[in-house]
Amino acid sequence: MSLEELIPSNHHKSHHMYSVIIRTSLVVSTLLVGLSIPFFGLVMSLIGSLLTMLVTLILPCICFLSIARGKVTRFQGILCVLIITVGTISAAFGSYSAISKIIEELI
Repeated sequence: MSLEELIPSNHHKSHHMYSVIIRTSLVVSTLLVGLSIPFFGLVMSLIGSLLTMLVTLILPCICFLSIARGKVTRFQGILCVLIITVGTISAAFGSYSAISKIIEELI
């Protein structure tokens, strides 16, 4: 959508055509990258295991604890530390699994 916003809006009829061309080229380029890298799925699982746990579990708890530093109850603090621990362990296991499968593909 950010690429589509660069198109001047005074061409209403051709705006739709440019949008279709941009979206089609993005899908085709993604397809080509996915087909050209033999273990693209494994690389994506590595990135996913790291970033998903970081964004969904670890960072929100860290931000909550830093924003509400003096107002956090004991239960909230323990729960946040528990969630951070589970997220870190999950990210470690997921990363280890993805890395080991990538190494198997390389060997």
